[in-house]
Amino acid sequence: MPTGLLLEVAVDSLERATAAERGGAHRLELCANLELGGLTPHIELIRKVRSAVRIPIHVMVRPRPGDFVYSAEEFAEMRESIKEIKGENVQGIVTGVLLPDGSIDRQRTRELVALASPMQVTFHRAFDETKDLAATLEDIVLTGAHRILTSGGAADAPSGVSVLRSLIQQAGNRITILPGGGLHAGNVVEAARATGARELHTGLGSVIPYTSQDLEPFESAVRDCVSSLER
Repeated sequence: MPTGLLLEVAVDSLERATAAERGGAHRLELCANLELGGLTPHIELIRKVRSAVRIPIHVMVRPRPGDFVYSAEEFAEMRESIKEIKGENVQGIVTGVLLPDGSIDRQRTRELVALASPMQVTFHRAFDETKDLAATLEDIVLTGAHRILTSGGAADAPSGVSVLRSLIQQAGNRITILPGGGLHAGNVVEAARATGARELHTGLGSVIPYTSQDLEPFESAVRDCVSSLER
């Protein structure tokens, strides 16, 4: 890609996955129930998508909607999901664990990163719920995770560009900051320029409902995002 920018697209069905690839997406975040923020997809969906697309896939590992403080049983479920996903020839997982005080659960996150290896690990937008983003970034670096999906603590990435820029500068080459939330063809280029991000994330939920079954507008919206970044 001429600009060297990468677009990750969140999808929750085989149909959206193939439409995103046709639209030029460079990587997929594969989830179930995007309308709930994304949950762990069923293994059968992972297998179908892996068979149908050639681009990298990062799979969400999140056992339920709501907060990111998990019981022992829920954490065990996350571990089992990762073990299962490792056998499916995908490139990464997307996950995150917090403590009741709102800080990152470093021990459990480190466990999940180690278990997922050699897959990459993205710490998802649970990051945005922590009290001190700069300090949390340092904690996540120590877990061995590869990237952080974040809106900079704001409602969406365009609103959080100043914090995102600061986080990217702080991260340097140690971890990738992946701006996401509210991005589409009309603002993704400005978000990249304003933050210095090299990777960006969108589910296009701000312009196309996740529940929409009409794939043509979704594919077109992905293509428009990619075209904008390549100009």
